[in-house]
Parts: sequence; structure tokens; C-alpha cells
Amino acid sequence: MNNIGQNNPDEDDISPHGVSGDHRKPTEDQPAEILPKDFIAPSITGLKVSYYHICRAKLWLFSHNIQMEQENEYVQAGREIHEDRYSREKKDVLRDDSICIDYIRGSGEDGSGIVLHEIKKSSSMTDAHRHQMMYYLYYLKKRGVNAVGELNYPLTGKTEKIILTEEDEIRIKDDLNEIDRIIRGNMIPPEKMKICPKCAYYYFCFGD
Repeated sequence: MNNIGQNNPDEDDISPHGVSGDHRKPTEDQPAEILPKDFIAPSITGLKVSYYHICRAKLWLFSHNIQMEQENEYVQAGREIHEDRYSREKKDVLRDDSICIDYIRGSGEDGSGIVLHEIKKSSSMTDAHRHQMMYYLYYLKKRGVNAVGELNYPLTGKTEKIILTEEDEIRIKDDLNEIDRIIRGNMIPPEKMKICPKCAYYYFCFGD
């Protein structure tokens, strides 16, 4: 792998990444604090941002190292697409154990011309995909790298360009605060949704 964050796949995220971390809850002596405006916790990854916009219970479970994706058939199908359709690209580009980009094109000393690509199996969770990519762009911008993003859906041929705006940055900061609060807190009771049956956590949450 190339070194330029680390994730783990779900049923709609094709990249086969994994991450762990210390997510101890605050004690009475160490209450949770409001995060600085530009704070990015080392344990917050792009996939967690995606999960935040899909299911808060899944975010909590994944963040506490309850990871059940490895045997999920939808994850396996995603891995095959990831490997087969983009075999010529240098995939899984890492940076700082916080982001893992499927592949990158373009170059430039100041980051100009760089396009981050994320490969997704379907567009059913496009909103979560957008926020994940915006987090990557925000993360790199804070480190002096200006880039744009592109979501790739190889099964349909659809692509979507993502450009980070000032409004996006404000939303991302709010998301990071809320994600940190959720991870530090107690487990969130799962709420059954239309997408649940395809989720790797379905039987864990509902047992039926």
C-alpha cells in the first residue's frame, strides 16, 4: 500500500480496509469536551463518517471493534468489483491511519490536479458516500493538499464529482463533534430500516 487512513468495508463500500482504536467513554473526572473547530480525532475515519450518515448504531458497533463484515456476501461482492474493475490503479492509498482512498489520479506540488476516487457498488447510499469523500477532502485540505473527489459506480457507469465548499466544511466539523460524542457514549439501540437486511450487523441487531 502507498502511504497518503484506514477504513473497513460495509455492504456498499468496496474497499477492504480495517481499523481499530481506543474508544473509552469519558468518566466523571474526565467529561467529554467540545472538540476544537479544526479537530480531527485519530480514531475518526472516512468510513465512520459514512456510517454516521447511514446508521448511528452501526457507527457505535464498528467503533467499538464489533466488526462483522468479513463474511458478508455483499462485502465480498464489493471486494471483487474493487479488484477487477480497477486492477490497473494503485488502490488503497493511506495517510495517517485516518483516511484510505481507493485510488488517486493527478499530481502537483501544491496538490492541484489531484482527484481522489472512491469505488462504490451501488448508489443507494450516495449521501453517505458524498460525506465520506467530503471528509477526505477536508482532511487533506487541513494538511495543505487541495483536491477534488469523484465517486465511481462501476456497475452502472455513473460518476459524481465532489468539490468541497465552505458550507461543507462547517457541516463536517459538526459531524466530527457528533461522531465523537456517539463513540464516547453508550450503545445506541438499533432502529430497523429498509436497508437493514443487507447489513452485516443485521442478525446482531435483530436476530431474525
